[in-house]
Amino acid sequence: MSPSPHRARPSPAAVQALARVSVAAGDLIRAERSRRKLTLRELAARAGVSAAAIAHVEAGHPASLETYARLATALEMRLELGLVDPRRRTAPSREADLVHAAMGDAEARHLRSLGFDVGLDVPYQHYQFAGRADLLAWDRERRSLLHVENRTRFPNLQEAFGSYNAKRAYLAADVAERIGLGGGWRSETHVIAALWSSEVLHSLRLRTASFEAVCPDPPNAFAAWWSGEPPAQSQASCLVVLDPDPGGPAARRRRFIGLAEAMRAAPRYRDYAAAAQALR
Repeated sequence: MSPSPHRARPSPAAVQALARVSVAAGDLIRAERSRRKLTLRELAARAGVSAAAIAHVEAGHPASLETYARLATALEMRLELGLVDPRRRTAPSREADLVHAAMGDAEARHLRSLGFDVGLDVPYQHYQFAGRADLLAWDRERRSLLHVENRTRFPNLQEAFGSYNAKRAYLAADVAERIGLGGGWRSETHVIAALWSSEVLHSLRLRTASFEAVCPDPPNAFAAWWSGEPPAQSQASCLVVLDPDPGGPAARRRRFIGLAEAMRAAPRYRDYAAAAQALR
């Protein structure tokens, strides 16, 4: 009698590749559900899967092909499977989210000009938690890390805060290990950078206490990074309102303000569409 076949254990590279695919799929599904203003239960009813299963997928965990197909159909998305050479990976498509990409581009350009190492759309994983950091900058000599989460709107505060808090908790250790920085970071600065628009200012003023709870610190640490001198020893979490357009009149040269100042500031853009039009 021939021995029963057995399945070989996946290699670490295969596990990491699956994690990246799962995280990307979860991000796309969550973004489209938010854009359509659907709750988990509403999407579950349309797709014929449980709300818990959708939450599992949106958190970046792998699911069956059938589950992805059901969610794609319910969201009127096209399911595609492809193999891509990672050496040819390009920056995030501006067509996918022009304003979000412009915010990351502006931050990365400025921080690179100051000599910092910078990464955009960086994946991370910590056991059951996985996701992507919009922007990371680090200074090996000072052992300082900057993590920026860019937000053009806040359609779902619970979702936004949950993603941000998970990254605050687990991202830094993963990055330190990946770049071979033994002993970790002396300084961590975590930032929600929100578009300087009427939409965002309205959200900040409507839910000020919630934003203050998640981002209790003034923007000093982010300002220090922006000036080229990151904090030597600190743990900061702050919110800034940012204008991604480096042009415009002299009065608009100031690129960001903190949460307290945003309570009385005038908007730079009416809404997302106005910002997209200005940046084209």
